[in-house]
Amino acid sequence: MRLDKKKMIAATIVACTTLFIAIGIHEKKDTRKQLKFGATYMTMNNPYFVNMDENIEESVQAKGDILITRDPLQDQKKQNEQIKDMINEGIDVLFLQPVDRNKVRPALELCKKKHIPVFVIDSEVSDTEAVVSTIVSDNYDAGVQCAKDMMKKKTSANIIIVNQKALNSINERVKGFRDTIKGHPQYKIVEEKESAAEFEIAMKVMEKIIYEKKNYDVVMGGNDPIALGCIAAMQMTDKTDQVMVYGVDGSPDGKAMIKAGFLEGTAAQSPIKIGEKAVQTAYSYLAGETVKKHVTIPVELITADNLKFYDMTGWQ
Repeated sequence: MRLDKKKMIAATIVACTTLFIAIGIHEKKDTRKQLKFGATYMTMNNPYFVNMDENIEESVQAKGDILITRDPLQDQKKQNEQIKDMINEGIDVLFLQPVDRNKVRPALELCKKKHIPVFVIDSEVSDTEAVVSTIVSDNYDAGVQCAKDMMKKKTSANIIIVNQKALNSINERVKGFRDTIKGHPQYKIVEEKESAAEFEIAMKVMEKIIYEKKNYDVVMGGNDPIALGCIAAMQMTDKTDQVMVYGVDGSPDGKAMIKAGFLEGTAAQSPIKIGEKAVQTAYSYLAGETVKKHVTIPVELITADNLKFYDMTGWQ
């Protein structure tokens, strides 16, 4: 009887101890401050950024935190104002994809003043003093891969480049393309046109090029929406079978156009990997860990030759 009593007392002590530990863990979990992340991209009229934002939001919510997203509609002044508004709303961290790498400076200075850590994604900014880390694709190599594929398939070319100079990511792609054909005079850039990285705007730019009756047989688009906008314009003139078009993104629409024979290739980025890495880097920094100042995600050229290895309906 005495032994049974001792067993009962011991069991009670164990049960109480377990309960106190559980309560302690629960209280510790409940007292953690919910973090508020802000995100802003140059436009949400691009499936690439929509996908990236969805992945960031999913990762943040999995930690019990929240994400608020703003769309500046390709307007840097508006983006700066939205960043100020998000700071006033109490964000703890900012994920930034700038409209203009230079004109975003006032917003970065405000983040620094308010001690808001900034993580730049997809496209670099000029002033990185207030930036904790930049997570981007290897944009230079994207341009290199497009140029090499073109040179492998054509002995000469008259090339149109459709750019968006305010975006460092697209500038790097164009630089990679230019550097690769440099020293090969048979590959000539006959025109470089400015566009925004959106389908509708690029289509209008290409319509003007067609109207000017330039002699060209290759178009290098700064991203997939630009490339697809150019294709749409050319389809109205039955010129698509005479022109090689390259883009950058690896979007589902881009892959569909490769399958249809209208797009020669797209250097595939991974908004999924960029988003995941950005969130991982942000949480590591908040935990007091040292993080890399610059993270580069590799790209892969998708063409008709390797299209079967890629998911046609999703992103990488």
